[in-house]
Amino acid sequence: MKPKNYRAQFWSFDIIFAIVIFTVAMTILAYTWYNIDNQLALSYGSGAETMQFETQVLTERLLTPGTPSDWSALINTSNTSTWKDFSVGLTTSSNSSEISSQKIYALMAMANYNTSDYEATKPVIGIGYDYYIVISGRDMNITIGENPATHNALTSYVYKTRAVMGTEPVLMKVIVWTNEPIAIS
Repeated sequence: MKPKNYRAQFWSFDIIFAIVIFTVAMTILAYTWYNIDNQLALSYGSGAETMQFETQVLTERLLTPGTPSDWSALINTSNTSTWKDFSVGLTTSSNSSEISSQKIYALMAMANYNTSDYEATKPVIGIGYDYYIVISGRDMNITIGENPATHNALTSYVYKTRAVMGTEPVLMKVIVWTNEPIAIS
């Protein structure tokens, strides 16, 4: 009697086991790739999303007293090397919407002194794009930064909020802008 030759044969159990392993491996790979893709998308959002986020954050930061809260009295507005230890905010105290005129004038002096000082204010207020702040009320129109209309802005985001300066209600408009093309996704 001759022994049976089982070459090139497989059992149905073998194929089922291989399909299960392949499916599990592909599922794990797809899940991992999806998570990596989402993390990259969050950390490297489009320029437009970053710009919009910076506009909102800048507005919220300006509605704080800053750090330290008396930064405007401690800073030398004509010496950019004294600016690095401060965080600029414009209100008189925490949880207040009253804007300090002393802080407004200090930021104006910092930003409007010359072009290099304007550039040096960007890290102090926490943004990377150009900015323009307008505070307007019944008898006032204060501007800080560079006007996007006079610098050929291609993309800009505007955030408006109400505040008080002295006893007068004012509208604060924060514009973050760039004259560089930004990919919008």
